[in-house]
Parts: sequence; C-alpha cells; structure tokens
Amino acid sequence: MRLNRDVNVIKNRNAQADPGIMTSVAAILKDVRENGDAAVRQYAKDFDGFTSQELMVTQVEIETATKKIGSDFIRILQRAKDQITEFHKNQIQNSWGIYKDNGVVMGQIIRPLVRVALYVPGGTAAYPSSVLMNGIPAILAGVKDIAIFTPVKADGKVPDTILAAAGVCGISQIYKIGGAHAIAAAAYGTKSIPKADKIVGPGNIYVATAKRMVYGEVDIDMIAGPSEVLIIADEAANPIYIAADLMSQAEHDPLASSVLITTSEKLIAETEAEIDRQVESLSRKDIILQSLESYGAAVHVKSLEEAFEISNILAPEHLEILTADPLSHLPKVQNAGSIFLGAYTPEPLGDYMSGPNHVLPTGGTARFYSALGVYDFVKHSSYSYYPKSALAELKDDVMIFAKKEGLDAHAAAMGVRFE
Repeated sequence: MRLNRDVNVIKNRNAQADPGIMTSVAAILKDVRENGDAAVRQYAKDFDGFTSQELMVTQVEIETATKKIGSDFIRILQRAKDQITEFHKNQIQNSWGIYKDNGVVMGQIIRPLVRVALYVPGGTAAYPSSVLMNGIPAILAGVKDIAIFTPVKADGKVPDTILAAAGVCGISQIYKIGGAHAIAAAAYGTKSIPKADKIVGPGNIYVATAKRMVYGEVDIDMIAGPSEVLIIADEAANPIYIAADLMSQAEHDPLASSVLITTSEKLIAETEAEIDRQVESLSRKDIILQSLESYGAAVHVKSLEEAFEISNILAPEHLEILTADPLSHLPKVQNAGSIFLGAYTPEPLGDYMSGPNHVLPTGGTARFYSALGVYDFVKHSSYSYYPKSALAELKDDVMIFAKKEGLDAHAAAMGVRFE
C-alpha cells in the first residue's frame, strides 16, 4: 500500500462527540443524579441486558477468576505489576517544610485522594492492562478507596482477566456497570455507590463525553482520543520493525494514526512493501488497512532535525525513535506522551510491561498534558505560620498592596493586629 505523504493527516481526525451524543449523555447524567440506583439499574438493563439487583462483584468471583485464568497469566500480571511499580514509585511526592530564622514556618502537605473510580472498558475486548496502569499509581499515591467500573452483558460476568488483574492489585470493589451511567454514578454517588473524587480510565465516545461533562463535579485524568504513533527513523532503521509497529497501532481503531517520518525515501518504499506482506496474516486486517488508508502517513525529510521539529508540532501520544543512536536525540523531544528509544523498545512493550504508564495524552495534547502518574492521585495544601514580629516586617507593604487593589478590608485585617 502507499501511505499518505502529508503528515497533517493526523490533524484531520475528529474525536469530538456530535450534538446528539452530548444530548443523550446529558440526559443520562441528569437521570442518575436525580434517581440514583434505580436509574443505573435501568440503563444497565437497557444497554447491556444486565438485570441483577447486585451490582458488585463478589470476592468469590474474583477468587474463581484468578484460579481459572491460570498460574502463568497470574505470573505475567505480577511481573507487569512489578515493572509498573518500579517506575511509578519514583513519582511519589513528599510533604516539605521551611523553617526560617525569624520564626516563620511554611510548606506543603501532600495528601492522597480519598476515593478514585477506575473505568475499565468492556464490550468486544477486555483490558487488564487498564487495571494495572490506572490502579497501581493510585495505590502508590496512598488512595485507600479504589473502585472499578466495567460493563457486563446479560450474564453479568466480568472477564476473568479483569478480575485477575484487580486481584493482583488488591482491588476488590468492582461494579458491573459501564457507559455514561457508570460515570454518572461515580461522579454524583448513589445510595449504593459512593461518590468519587476522581475518575480515570479510557472508554468509548459516550464515556469520554460523560467524563468531560462531569469534570468540575469530580476530577478526571484526561479526555482520550484515538491512539497514535509517530516513528522517526534514519537510513539504518529496519522496515520490518517499522511496518509491524505502524500496524500494531493501526489495529486499535479505524481512527488510529500511524506516521513515519524518515530521512530515507528507500525506507518508505520498503516499509510500504512490508505492510502489504505482514498485514495478510493479521486478524484485524480490515481495521488496520482502513486506519492506514485514512490516517497513516510516511513523510520524507531532509534531516533528523526537521523530523523532530515536525514531531514536536504534532506532539504524538507515542514517539518511537529508530535511529543509530536514539538516546542522543532525546534532548530534541519537546512534546510527546511516551518515548520509545531504539529498535528493541517497541510501543507494545509500553502498553503492557516496560514500566511507564500507557494512559497518555492524544490529539496533540502532549503539548500540555502528561502521562498518568502517581501525581494525579494526590492533592497539595500549602501552609504558613508567622509570629507577630515577622508579620510586622511585612505589614506596611501588604497594606499598601491591598489598597492599590482597592481592598481596604484586606489592609484593615493587617493593621488591626498592631493597634
């Protein structure tokens, strides 16, 4: 196949909800806010065919799933947990204080959020990696109350892989609901579902729209759009690896974007040929080809400096650097969600096992958003203590400042202490 030669193809995707979806989600949010559990159960029945009055997974279900999934997958989950923990424990923040000679004390207190809702998508696929990537940073931050929300079908069964991942993380509070009504229940709370402080995790357009609408009532991680990878490669890069990596991203979604920027015209032709060869053996061939035809691109540039300039403008979710000396180019990266250096650090490694988080900013938002981390599950409170003698040193300047802003009561609150 011939990939598009215009790198701006990545900008043409539209992940925004249409007005009809926004209207539907707003109605669901309002209904759940006003009618609580009754509304949640009705939507679970209407959308998923789930009619049980019991919304929570039992401990027996978790234990049974863990046994059914087998010891080898439990080993893999535990290994992934260890890798993710090793990386994220370095993000743990500590409270700090300053003690000055004049008696002033000031500082910052770090406190974990009390309750977090973790949304795990369901439907045609199960994503235990979402449990690990969202749950582990929250646990390391010190969040004590973590609840998973995930949709089920009429049989009410959460996939064994999801329950096993939750078990490995020590999360036992799992609700059998998904969609916008799950977001509403987490945001507003119901009689049986406590209100959360923050909602994290990916979902479909209804979930993303609901998260956007409840933001402010609760915090959210980010609004995730279609996934994307950008590969910067030089003449020495392997087209077999590049083709495989582009398609591994394309199989996510017809809206996923896979872009190659290289200094070699020959590499582009070889990569396109490799795509044609490799795609025939892949189960999601149709999705891959649709994605690549719509939002795939291969762009030739004169230099690697130009490649990094383009990459920084696009601010990709995933950036692979496949050059002879990838580490030397790291300082050139200004905007990227997660960076994969070298031929043996493919993006799928980051999805599951390398350690850094796979919940990443999309659609160019890596210009101002970061990957999900421990810092997303804490809040900061500042404090200060001034003795009278220290306040006296600043009193006059503060009063003048306040009066310049027309706030006489502010100035009076200072002066009254010295009358």
